[in-house]
Amino acid sequence: MTGPVLSRDALDPARLVAAVHRPSHGATVLSAAVTPATGPGPRAVVALAYVADGDATDAVVAALGTEVAARFGAVVCVRHRIGEVPGGEVVRVVAASAPHRAEAFAACRVAVDVLARELPVRVQEIRADGTREWRDGAAPAIPSGA
Repeated sequence: MTGPVLSRDALDPARLVAAVHRPSHGATVLSAAVTPATGPGPRAVVALAYVADGDATDAVVAALGTEVAARFGAVVCVRHRIGEVPGGEVVRVVAASAPHRAEAFAACRVAVDVLARELPVRVQEIRADGTREWRDGAAPAIPSGA
C-alpha cells in the first residue's frame, strides 16, 4: 500500500488496480463504494460529508495490509474520500491482488469488512433542504479539519 489513504479529490479506481498489480499475481479484485443519494423531497440526502482521523486511519490500513498479506498472500490498497461527496460519486476504493482469484476475492472481502468496522470515519448526511445530521447522532470526536 502506497500513498495517503484519505483524499479530498475524486478517486480513480484504475490507479489502485495499478498499485496492487504484481506480475506473479493472477487476480485483482476491486470494490468501489458509492455515496448513495435518496429519492426526491426536501429531506432527501444529496451528499454525505466524511470526516476522519488520518493517523488512526493509516494505522488501521497498515494493520489490514499485514493481515491480508499473511492470510492470503495478497496486496491491498485503500483510498477513502473525506469532505463533501455528492450522491453517485465513489467514496471508498479497495483493490486486492493475489496469486489466485479465490485469495484475491477473500482479501478484498476481508478488507472491506475490516474497514466498515474499524475505520475511524464519521458521516454527516446533507439533505436537499440544507439540513445536516450525523449518522451516529453525535458530532465526531475527531478534528473537523481532518
